[in-house]
Amino acid sequence: MLKYTILTIAIDCYNMYLSREMSLITEWRKYMRVRYEEMIDEFKKILIKKGFSESDALDAGTIFAQNSLDGVYSHGVNRFPRVISYIEKGGIDPKAKPVCEGKIGAFEKWNGNLGLGNLNAKKAMDRACELSNEFGIGIVAMANTNHWMRGGHYGWQAADKGCIGICWTNTMPNMPAWGSKERNIGNNPFIMSIPKSDGKHVVIDCAVAQFSYGKIEESRLKGVQLPVVGGYDTKGNVTTDPKEIEKTWRVLPIGFWKGSGISIALDLIASVLSGGNSVTDIGRKYKDEIGLSQVMIAINPNHMSTKESTDYIINNVIEDIKSSEPATEGGEIYYPGELEVKTRNENLANGIPVLNEIWETILKL
Repeated sequence: MLKYTILTIAIDCYNMYLSREMSLITEWRKYMRVRYEEMIDEFKKILIKKGFSESDALDAGTIFAQNSLDGVYSHGVNRFPRVISYIEKGGIDPKAKPVCEGKIGAFEKWNGNLGLGNLNAKKAMDRACELSNEFGIGIVAMANTNHWMRGGHYGWQAADKGCIGICWTNTMPNMPAWGSKERNIGNNPFIMSIPKSDGKHVVIDCAVAQFSYGKIEESRLKGVQLPVVGGYDTKGNVTTDPKEIEKTWRVLPIGFWKGSGISIALDLIASVLSGGNSVTDIGRKYKDEIGLSQVMIAINPNHMSTKESTDYIINNVIEDIKSSEPATEGGEIYYPGELEVKTRNENLANGIPVLNEIWETILKL
């Protein structure tokens, strides 16, 4: 009887192991690896076909690929087919160029003319950095632009130029104000970056919702739960299930009522400074996320201090944080932006992981 029990347990354990291994193999087969350069070439080719100039197609394609390279697939390769659909529907004008419509000192007001969001944002942050070289600070507020994809890209862009970067965008109404069931405010992503001489900048990129819709979509595609509650299900209960949150569109703001208040303030500042659409306006005028308002701020710290003193301050803080005792045994403490550098290096070496169905869709565009 004992032998039979032991044998039964052994068989059960083996079956569990086999089931786990098959599950891992099935999960692995959902993905493929695409070289960074190949991804840029494919994006560029498709964008040229959709009416972009070769230089704009290269710049935009590189941003999409860089987002994926850093592990932000939700606003890189996964988002690319949707952006193409916006172009085809006329929400994005491939020929449009952003223009400066007003200027006073280090502050400029631009019109994005419904051009591709990541190209507009790149040019706006470039200009903010140029202004910061002259004045110590540069501010570009842009109206009438489109989804910029991953906001953190423009934080890295500023930091690569030696500038502290601060930028944000409003969105379509996609989050309920605290206490409301209706989508009436945006998850308005907010970015801050601090440059380090070694290129391993400190960059925080966060929607003012607990999770962006891109991250929620990515979790659904992977078939995984969110790590913490991110919104409400159809019964009005908080949940980690991305499918349920996509049904209700009731995402949780970060810090609950605090995130709700920050969202409203960011929206108002962007729309007032740019003279563009507020989240309320976007919801009334458009069905898709177009016609957005954004702010790009660059501050050149070298006007007031040296690179050496800046590096000393940053490294001192990082060393203190990383020397702390981890909350879990064997855990590691990362500063904002550190994991992106790690992922970037891994993906450069091994290729960017892409869901098979996503890459097949892109190849057919």
